[in-house]
Amino acid sequence: MNLVDIIELHIKAQLEDSLDNRVLLRRNELAQFFGCAPSQINYVIQTRFNVERGYLTESQRGGGGYIRVIRLNRDKFKKVLPALTKLDGGINQRQALDFIHWLHDQDMISTREAKIMSVVLDGSVLNFATRDDLRARMLIAMVEAIMGEG
Repeated sequence: MNLVDIIELHIKAQLEDSLDNRVLLRRNELAQFFGCAPSQINYVIQTRFNVERGYLTESQRGGGGYIRVIRLNRDKFKKVLPALTKLDGGINQRQALDFIHWLHDQDMISTREAKIMSVVLDGSVLNFATRDDLRARMLIAMVEAIMGEG
């Protein structure tokens, strides 16, 4: 068994021990633990913990940098992956809403999550001039959706 396999097994063991299918990793600490370069940890994360394999990753670089690995529900993920691959070329508002309703009907998202997703993808929110403007409109739409729920 090579080092990449060992690192993968170590991370998977941590995920098994977690209560919420997520683990927070420190790249430099892992590299030091395994006696390898931090780039080797990056390689494992990118090749063994990607969306195609049922994982989401979030990372923050810098002194306090971390990598968060989230294991997706495999059964739900297998249902949604074919639909997600079709979205790559773009999607209009009606298609987005249909997809959100499908996610809700499949019990993959809650009513609240569906509402938040719907308002964020609304045409009035996406009518923007800059990325910062879009970010502000999306944040406002999400807060309004959450606060508007009775």
